[in-house]
Amino acid sequence: MSASLVETVDIQAPVEVAWALWSDVTQWPSFLSHVRQVERLDDRRFTWQLQLPGADKYFVAELTEVVPEDRIAWHTVEGVDHAGVVTFHRLSDTTCRVTLQIEYDPKGFVEHLGALTNLDSTLANYDLGQFQKLAETTAAS
Repeated sequence: MSASLVETVDIQAPVEVAWALWSDVTQWPSFLSHVRQVERLDDRRFTWQLQLPGADKYFVAELTEVVPEDRIAWHTVEGVDHAGVVTFHRLSDTTCRVTLQIEYDPKGFVEHLGALTNLDSTLANYDLGQFQKLAETTAAS
């Protein structure tokens, strides 16, 4: 069984600011609450360390598509099986919409429980809220 989630947030910041923050994978721990550390291996691949209730996860992901100020897509090549895409939509010169979509295979009880209780959606929503705050603060400074 695979699960998916889609969350969207409108941000009072130019699309360039949102793109610059998200396209730097090393910034992810500053707004993705379950991501403890991200390290680049090369131009396309990076490692993630996740901290989840009852489990720490480690995996290697690869960027599959990078279109500046439009979309970033990735999938895992080792570890937890998932794929994701973040899209950026210019609403005006000072606002944008960011949509996060993740497809994953909820292996193990913790992940199954998360998928069943919409914990994943709540977490993604919270993380996008954190990203929104960071992007808006960055845009204002």
